[in-house]
Amino acid sequence: MRLVLFNRDLRAIDNTALIEAIDGTTPVIGCYMVTPKQWEQHDLSPIQADLIYRRLGELESELSDINVPLIYGGSDDFSSANDWLIGYCLELGINDIYLNSDYEFNEVQRVTSLSQAASTHHISVHTFSDKCMLAPGTVLNKQGGYFKVFTPFRKAWQNQFSYAEVRKPKVSAEVFLPQEGSVSLDDVFDYPRQDSSQWLVSTKDILARLRQFSDESARHYNTERDIPSIDGTSQLSPYLAIGALSVRQCIARLHYDAGNEPLSEGAQVWLSELIWREFYQHLTHFEPKLSKHHGYLDWERALRWPGEDSWFERWCEGETGYPIVDAAMQQLNQTGWMHNRLRMIVASFLTKDLNIDWRRGERYFMSKLVDGDFAANNGGWQWCASTGCDGQPYFRIFNPITQGERFDSQGEFIRTWLPELRGVPNKFIHKPWTWSEFASLAYPEPIVDHKTQREITLALYKEAKDQF
Repeated sequence: MRLVLFNRDLRAIDNTALIEAIDGTTPVIGCYMVTPKQWEQHDLSPIQADLIYRRLGELESELSDINVPLIYGGSDDFSSANDWLIGYCLELGINDIYLNSDYEFNEVQRVTSLSQAASTHHISVHTFSDKCMLAPGTVLNKQGGYFKVFTPFRKAWQNQFSYAEVRKPKVSAEVFLPQEGSVSLDDVFDYPRQDSSQWLVSTKDILARLRQFSDESARHYNTERDIPSIDGTSQLSPYLAIGALSVRQCIARLHYDAGNEPLSEGAQVWLSELIWREFYQHLTHFEPKLSKHHGYLDWERALRWPGEDSWFERWCEGETGYPIVDAAMQQLNQTGWMHNRLRMIVASFLTKDLNIDWRRGERYFMSKLVDGDFAANNGGWQWCASTGCDGQPYFRIFNPITQGERFDSQGEFIRTWLPELRGVPNKFIHKPWTWSEFASLAYPEPIVDHKTQREITLALYKEAKDQF
């Protein structure tokens, strides 16, 4: 008998470990381990926990259709989960464990420890690269090392890319598990949950969203993706984050809709974003320090963060006095999602206007995001803080006023999330403190002066770099 261990690959279609495990003659079971203490350590957001919970119900049904029962186990952390798994395999006579690799340090250690423990009981652990289109270690520079700059990585990736095959699992041989001692998901899912019902979780609905975006919206992605007041992004990131959708499915759909024609400019830009996702996954694989709260660049260790705790709290609550920042934080706090352009704006504001350590923002995002993914989140925060691999230059500091004027010129997004500013004329919507009637608004004055903070930030970064 074989066991497929699911983690962040909650799908039956195009799941490499599942497909490789099913040979039609050997019974296969699926397993999902709930590890609340580990999740807490990794800042899993309650809204993503709810999305996972709901998606598992769909996965259980899909696996049942191919004769693969899904069983659940509950343990505090990865270590105790491994102990449970080995015991379960010995009890049922399971000889092989199949799973797809993750690249974060704790997840890598989990599989290493599982493999070592399993081998002492003559149980084989089979791992597969499934998270990326091209696995870490397959896209290398001429010196045989990993790429440290995105653009040459993208070029090498595209040179190696071949058509993305999407596979479906076969029907497995039937297996009958003992009912005695079996547990339901509710029995073990001991973790806070926040309503995620705005995100549909059936494969049918997820694929419909992918098809709609690829066929109708992708062509405009290059011109609409930076405007937060319109639905110009794919909003598929929550499904990619929990593995309800694979990157191969996304890329295959783009090329299918293009037919024999080249990808549209918009589709090419979206493909580039998917390659950014791969870039950060590869970095996580090659640099374990990223999973240990370290900056990518050595001089980051000397960078001082003198921002005040009260500033961080006001940033979290969306009360900085800068409308585009506050509206974005309200969107995050209320929905668990934030538009990508806004993620860059608020991250730059926290690190370079408020001089607060990027790690605090990184953790806050993970604790709130429905699409929280360690590699993408860490990569994005370090890019904005100029401490990461191929990050923006440290002297590039977003002005929150001009960013708002550029990407929300009429204040539509701001008024959606900050109702207290709905009566402010367009002329003043991005700096309402200059409006003659500002005192009547239930809205704070700017927490800091951007121009002043910019000079402080430049000095802090120069000081840190001069030490190396």
